[in-house]
Amino acid sequence: MPNNNQREELHRAIWSIADDLRGAVDGWDFKNYVLGTMFYRYISEDLTYYINQGEWDAGNTDFDYAKMSDDEAEEAREGLVNEKGYFILPSELFSNVCSRAEKDENLNETLEKVFRHIEESASGTESEADFSGLFDDFDVNSNKLGNTVAQRNKRLAKLLIGIRDMKLGSISDHDIDAFGDAYEYLMSMYASNAGKSGGEFFTPSQVSVLLTKLGTVGKTSINKVYDPACGSGSLLLKSEAVLGKDAVRVGFFGQEINITTYNLCRINMFLHNIEFDKFDIQCGDTLIDPKHWDDEPFELIVSNPPYSIKWVGDDDATLINDPRFSPAGVLAPKSKADLAFIMHSLSWLAPNGVASIVCFPGIMYRGGKEKKIRQYLVDGNFIDCVIQLPSNLFFGTSIATCIMVLKKDKKDSNILFIDASNEFTKATNNNILTDENIDKIVETFAKREEVEHFAHLAIGKEIQENEYNLSVSTYVEPEDTTEKIDIKELNKQIKEIVAREQVLRDEIDKIIAEIENGEAL
Repeated sequence: MPNNNQREELHRAIWSIADDLRGAVDGWDFKNYVLGTMFYRYISEDLTYYINQGEWDAGNTDFDYAKMSDDEAEEAREGLVNEKGYFILPSELFSNVCSRAEKDENLNETLEKVFRHIEESASGTESEADFSGLFDDFDVNSNKLGNTVAQRNKRLAKLLIGIRDMKLGSISDHDIDAFGDAYEYLMSMYASNAGKSGGEFFTPSQVSVLLTKLGTVGKTSINKVYDPACGSGSLLLKSEAVLGKDAVRVGFFGQEINITTYNLCRINMFLHNIEFDKFDIQCGDTLIDPKHWDDEPFELIVSNPPYSIKWVGDDDATLINDPRFSPAGVLAPKSKADLAFIMHSLSWLAPNGVASIVCFPGIMYRGGKEKKIRQYLVDGNFIDCVIQLPSNLFFGTSIATCIMVLKKDKKDSNILFIDASNEFTKATNNNILTDENIDKIVETFAKREEVEHFAHLAIGKEIQENEYNLSVSTYVEPEDTTEKIDIKELNKQIKEIVAREQVLRDEIDKIIAEIENGEAL
């Protein structure tokens, strides 16, 4: 991981590239070009180093794959695709295309061909699904890049050179975290300026850390991590960041309905050095067309699903028989799919697993079908904890969200409620959770003890008496921060003030009388 000075320098370079190149391109759209180019550079350097290292270890210390002829390189294609999942000809490596970029009058066609070749190299292999369509959002012929081919190529050349000059560390030094760090910064930068259209695809890093720590208390490794609404994948990747390299033994699994974001997620996996055979990201509607039936159950599920979106619900008569939803006896309302994601996650949770999910606060207290689903979750003893988060943590919305933690192997029938609404630090545009805030929440969660004005351990009867209302404010009494007033002391002060006022009145009356007497004379 780059140190703070390196990171700040890297972030300044990224901002400069984005600011210089965006022009008529909306920031949230233009991220596809910046991130796509970063990805192209990364896989080029990663493949080059992998090949070079093998030659160097064999004694051929002068070897450089980037200088090899395409014809010679072709002999190694099949083996490299099996090992790395893809293949790039030397002439099509990022460094070589970049060196010719400013003089290439057909740069847009060159890049289009290179990207197509990279995707085609995985066709018919185990890695095909991981590379198919990865560059679909990198439209080299888009009018957003310019009205003429020359204008587009000029901007594309500046983009390539800008990414080339970014100090992303050396693959040979295994400093690949810089690529992932650059990705996270770009996503947060664009999300913070994109409003809901961008922010909904990105979970802030500190919230991802909190969800992951809640789901891994007492664990040093997990088998699989899953996110049913994975967005750009930041939540999935936090499990390794929190637990350590190779702590996710089997892999990373997720599904995303938005195809652009789905592509970003796969790119993010590569940029964080997750090999093609260790992640399975699918595109589609998780609620009605889940893609990972053969992979569940999952030991860790972390998610920030879309809030109160519409779904088919009762309009599909088969869903009430779906094993994910049928145990509750009802389906989530068609206008609010939140609890459908909760039921889906619970169904796919391993017996020893934990699911920590960001929730819209309304699902904690609304009646009707949502109340019936809450009752099923409470009576079934699946809810371990509900945490009230501060407002304004997420890009694009200031709403104060909650976290629901689910388990299948609870040791008691109680539910812990934590009021963390004041656990934040103010930032420029959003509130943020500090490491201290996160540690306090996680420690309280792990201890499952009463903390005055902060945490309450509620028994089942108490929740039943509250009509299965799971709002934290129902169970955790807020601290009274109003100033305490001593009535006796206040009355004493009032009497003293009144007495002083009387003295002043007497003095004023005396002065007025003297003036009047003087005028009479």
